[in-house]
Amino acid sequence: MRGAEAATPITMLQLAGGAARGLLRGESRARDLPSVVLEADAVRLKAEAIADYSRLCGFQAGQGVPLTWPHILAFPMHLRLMMRPDFPFPLAGLVHLHNRIRQHVRLMPGEALSLSTRFGDLMTHDRGQAFGILTAARRDGVIVWESESVYLKRGDRGPGRPAPEMEQAPGMTRDQVWSLSADLGRRYGRVSGDANPIHTSALGARLFGFPRAIVHGMWTKARALAALTPSGGWEAAEIEVSFRAPLFLPGEAALFMAPKHRDFEVRDPTGERVHLRGRLSVPAPSEIIV
Repeated sequence: MRGAEAATPITMLQLAGGAARGLLRGESRARDLPSVVLEADAVRLKAEAIADYSRLCGFQAGQGVPLTWPHILAFPMHLRLMMRPDFPFPLAGLVHLHNRIRQHVRLMPGEALSLSTRFGDLMTHDRGQAFGILTAARRDGVIVWESESVYLKRGDRGPGRPAPEMEQAPGMTRDQVWSLSADLGRRYGRVSGDANPIHTSALGARLFGFPRAIVHGMWTKARALAALTPSGGWEAAEIEVSFRAPLFLPGEAALFMAPKHRDFEVRDPTGERVHLRGRLSVPAPSEIIV
């Protein structure tokens, strides 16, 4: 599939239909992931949309295009892959386990990128079958940004290499505390296009076993990234996170950081419960693509 429509946001009706079709079809015995690539050309980094997203996630204007923004542009393509009739798992109930983003050069509002998305590897996990989705963004044919998202289908442990899991770094201290409003999931859904009901309504969350709505993992990642990004933004950087315990809305969360600010965690304010564990890496100037 190729064309700008591949990156067009998924409507609630389309999402509900895709989830229902997956549930009616059930889980396939086959574990092969479709060998398909979705491509979208001339996907523009719209300044107004970036500004709305940045405000909600805590970025300042001078920090530039957040490293996480191209994920928002590509997320409809992720959903389209997982809504395919030959995808072996139902869409409903999939869990975002891990996300790694690598930006090679600075991105600018107003420019256009070409996006491509495909399935990666099957991965084994203690709680079921995991799999990857790989995304690349190109400028003039050169990869300037790339990511891997790992999702989990709960159930019997599946085949494949082990799913990534980040270990705790020593010496972390609390840096800041955030207050999360009850409507944060709905607000983030509007700017991100991710309208999963576990994030946007208490009823939707209860249908999947949560007492109330939970914040999007990618909002938590972006909020931590905003605190770690310098005032002038990044030329290039990599940020990798593992999503752990759900963060309920409304609520509070705290950012804990290791001494050199390379490793970080988002926990409850007491520091006992870990919601997200991450690592930020910045290449030396000689390693940056120009």
